[in-house]
Parts: sequence; structure tokens; C-alpha cells
Amino acid sequence: MKTNILPAIRLTAVCVLFFGVFYTLAVWSVAQVVPGKGKGHTRIYNGKVQYMNVGQDFSEDRYFWSRPSATDYNAAGSGGSNHGPSNPAHLKEVEDRITHFLDHNPEVKRADLPAELVTASGSGLDPHLSVAAAQIQVKRIAKVRQVSEENLLKLIEKHTQKPLLGFLGPEYIHALELNYELDMLESI
Repeated sequence: MKTNILPAIRLTAVCVLFFGVFYTLAVWSVAQVVPGKGKGHTRIYNGKVQYMNVGQDFSEDRYFWSRPSATDYNAAGSGGSNHGPSNPAHLKEVEDRITHFLDHNPEVKRADLPAELVTASGSGLDPHLSVAAAQIQVKRIAKVRQVSEENLLKLIEKHTQKPLLGFLGPEYIHALELNYELDMLESI
């Protein structure tokens, strides 16, 4: 037993030093030289500091709505609802979101509604929308803001991020950046 205990204690001490001190210092040091100093990429938007890598709550008719969040956009509590697709509470929540969206977008058919606009992501913090999810909201925003649909479609096209290497992953749009520029257009 003595032959096993001493090596185990030494290994534990080495792991505590390496992972608890050296590795932590290395990660912290790298974070100090990147933009944001390890606190994330931020932007001041509507007088508040917004984190670019965390979904934001855009629910006014004048904005492109974000993907719903199971955590109320709280990065400290990241996670999904853990409800399965047949859970009655989940089904009611999704149905309520569908009804709310269709009430605010009467020209949209239920069958055309992208699932991402009524279901939360796994983390509850997804800051991105598909191109289809942004395009389906154009009529509502154009009407509220008195902007042409053509200008909004050009704005969506401008903010569309292409797949990595042209084929890895889907096209997507960062909702905060899109809404930020939408407000900039209005202020001109």
C-alpha cells in the first residue's frame, strides 16, 4: 500500500500545481493580450454594455427578433430548458411563441415560420439567426420603421456570414449587429 500512496500523493501535487496554477496563469495571460482582456467582445448599445457572443432580447416590433432564450439571456445560467419535444410545458411555450409571432407578423404562414424563432437554443444564448429567420421579419419591420423592404433585405445580405470555407456550416446573421445597424440607418 505504501508503494501506491506516495506516487499518488506526488501525482496529485503535480496535477494541482500544473492545472491549478500554471495552466490557469497561462490562460489568464493569453486573455490579457486579446481584445476585451478576457471579458468578451462588447459594444455599447442603447446605453448598455452588450456582449457580442451572447444573445440579446430583441422583442420590439421595430427590431429583428432574436432567438428565444431558456435562460432569459442570462449568461451566468447558460443552458436549455431540458424539456423534451413531447413535454406539455415545452409544447405550450412553443405554441405561445408561435401565436405571439403570428400576431405580430400576420402575413406569415405558420408553416413558413423558422423553428429557431420559437425554440430556444441548447445554451439559451445563441446570438445568431438564419437568413430565413431574418427575412421573414422584414415586412413587420418595414411597416413599423417606414423603411423599404428592399433596404432591409440589402441590410440582411450585408450582414450574412457565409459558411466556413464556403461549405462548413450554414449562413447566419448576428442579430445584435443587424439591429445596431438598423438603428444607425434610422438616425441618418
